[in-house]
Amino acid sequence: MIRNYFKTAIRNLWKSKGFSAINIIGLAIGLATCLLILIFVMDELGYDRYNDKADRIYRVDGDIKFGGNHLIMAVAPAPAGPALLRDYPEVEKEVRMRMSGGRLVRKGNQNIQEDAVIYADSTLFEVFTLPMLYGNPHTALLDARTAVITEKIARKYFDAVDVVGKTLTINDTIPYKITGVIRDIPAQSHFHYDIFLSMTELDEAKQMDQWLSDNFNTYIVLRKGADPAKLQGKFGELISKYISPELKAAVNVSADEFFKAGNSVGFYLTPLTAIHLHSSKTAELGPNGDIQNVYIFSGIAAFILLIACVNFMNLSTARSSNRAKEVGIRKVLGSLRGNLISQFMVESLLISLISMLLALGLASLLLPVFNQLSNKHMVIGLFSRAWLVPSMLGLVVLVGVLAGSYPAFFLSAFRPIMVLKGNVASGFKTGWLRNLLVGFQFFISIFLLVGTAVIYRQLVYIHNKAVGFNRDEVLIVNGTDALGDHVRDFKERLSKLSGVKGATMTGFMPTGDWRNDDAIFLTRDLDPKKAISMQTWQVDEDYIPVLGMQMAAGRNFSRDFKTDSNACIINEATLKMMQGRQPVGADLYELNDIRKKSVSEYHIIGVVKDFNFSSLKEVVTPMVLYLHESRGRIALRVGGSDIHHLIGQIGEIWRQMAPSQPFGYTFMDEEFNGIYQSEQRMGGISLSFSLLAIFIACLGLFGLAAYAAEQRTREIGIRKVLGASVGGIVALLSKDFLRLVVIAAVIAFPAAWWFMNHWLQDFAYRITIGWEIFAMAGIVAVAIELVTVSFQAVRAAVANPVRSLRSE
Repeated sequence: MIRNYFKTAIRNLWKSKGFSAINIIGLAIGLATCLLILIFVMDELGYDRYNDKADRIYRVDGDIKFGGNHLIMAVAPAPAGPALLRDYPEVEKEVRMRMSGGRLVRKGNQNIQEDAVIYADSTLFEVFTLPMLYGNPHTALLDARTAVITEKIARKYFDAVDVVGKTLTINDTIPYKITGVIRDIPAQSHFHYDIFLSMTELDEAKQMDQWLSDNFNTYIVLRKGADPAKLQGKFGELISKYISPELKAAVNVSADEFFKAGNSVGFYLTPLTAIHLHSSKTAELGPNGDIQNVYIFSGIAAFILLIACVNFMNLSTARSSNRAKEVGIRKVLGSLRGNLISQFMVESLLISLISMLLALGLASLLLPVFNQLSNKHMVIGLFSRAWLVPSMLGLVVLVGVLAGSYPAFFLSAFRPIMVLKGNVASGFKTGWLRNLLVGFQFFISIFLLVGTAVIYRQLVYIHNKAVGFNRDEVLIVNGTDALGDHVRDFKERLSKLSGVKGATMTGFMPTGDWRNDDAIFLTRDLDPKKAISMQTWQVDEDYIPVLGMQMAAGRNFSRDFKTDSNACIINEATLKMMQGRQPVGADLYELNDIRKKSVSEYHIIGVVKDFNFSSLKEVVTPMVLYLHESRGRIALRVGGSDIHHLIGQIGEIWRQMAPSQPFGYTFMDEEFNGIYQSEQRMGGISLSFSLLAIFIACLGLFGLAAYAAEQRTREIGIRKVLGASVGGIVALLSKDFLRLVVIAAVIAFPAAWWFMNHWLQDFAYRITIGWEIFAMAGIVAVAIELVTVSFQAVRAAVANPVRSLRSE
């Protein structure tokens, strides 16, 4: 019986090659898309699960409200981890990591910039599963000036892996003994570092009484059976025991007074496996993903698959009259309805299986492009992923049943007497369910068109928005602190080059990631009610003019005023927090040392207009600029057409002053665009998937238009004989589909507006979704419908009516 089902199914597929091809191609594209997104989603959900203790590892995060600012941070104070291990038996292990920027690593006579460098406690390998190829994981980071490196770094600098005992020279002069070599960290990790330096040498890590400074990414391992929620509930005790006394010592107020003033300090636990998709806090160890993208792409995959299934159902039911007599004869000869349903379901499953095999090939071809769009390095991994083959087989069955169920029950329900008399309800106008499904396809297509348009418009808005500084034609020379005391000479030499309009030296750039947040007080008595949490940046007198910033009040720093060494400039966001005080001439106070109660006093000489120094997802927060030396980078305002020649000149001066140091540069506009890479990738993927969805919908529409034209061949012939024009016939065949597009648009527009408006809420600065976006989506949808249907309509309209009326 099963063999007969397959034989009949193959004959029917071959008999209707055109419709079969449309079904198979549409399903194959839908399944290929679904397969790619499935691999993407599983890759995103798999982050950090390579750790043996992944289900028991938690990060200790900080939450501080102070001075009108709310900081949600992926870091905790230095003593937090040791205190949790000491005071709470639920905690089995703890480890801290401390970011401190990149390092220069010597190879031969040259130094190479390595950015993936971090300090770590010796317990790192007892918390995370980082297999050590050579060395002892329990003692590798116990001593100062020791380092553990990945096998990639070992091969890069020593052309070998077993390099324990050898020396790595960092920052040109500091020798580090290599005490361990680990495997390269898996791609599915929320941190990717290649060099781990011993925390033992870091004085900051030894300060067990510094609870008001959060700089350490801290992780704990809970004992089996321990409840993280109960442990987090005890953090209030931690605050009372350790933070309250330090608050009293720092600002001379009790914890109750501090909290009553609207401030708060807290800690909470974030599961390790939730960090990648659910955490975008300050001081993350690397860029994370977004669970919203997982939801969105999963929804798109489901939509595309549904469109492909709808095509199958539409074309199968549309061709019902062609198979009506087959069903009638089978029933007269004794076939039961169950047998007929089985026959049609086998045909559907066969199409689904063929489509899946074709989809596998398509997915393999498209994966490199998808990897480039998503910035990943995924592989199909047919045999390396245990879940993939069962998932593919499950999709085959799901799609086969979903797409074939209605046609099977619909076709098997024909009454043989009515069918054999030729009285079969057929034709496009009678297919109300088919109309509903076509409308659903256009609903999805229009929804995706609006969504893609909104994402594109937001990205254009971000690119063109005035951010308070001029990022165009700004060349940034990196790592200038390697020049030491010669860095000012280097800046002066660059300033004299033809094509350089100005130069400023500081590590704090609006597009960089070097940040410093401190509490600044409006009064000398350090009253917490008159405190502002703000960014404190060290800049020189050329910073504001070179970066094209504007003063709102007062003046810029000047070499002509020696008192500017104790001067500062605030931004407009700070001005709003000054409780009505006149800014220029006022004083600000910064606490330098809690124990010694030393305070630095600065007088405000100017107010700079707000400029965005973080993502446009965040509002501009208070900031103060100090006139202090910061050697990290030099930014050059450049002009002229021969920028490559200028870069060559800068590189030559660099090599003269620092022959063994690497020369590196970036452009500020490139750094700015890099902040929004995630959104740009999402826009590219959304556009690609939208085009695929529209293409699949067009395939089905093309098939339905061909069938509608076929069913109305005689009607078209009679109309032509009676004088109907080609345009009139095209309009006749197109209007039914056009009506469905209009209805779908009316439903899709509000749904898309709600969804995309919710997406835009992540941006503090965003576009307004205007009517023109919906108009564009509607026009595109109508144009696609007309082009797709008109091809078949024109073909039917220009056909010779004699052929269709010959039998009459």
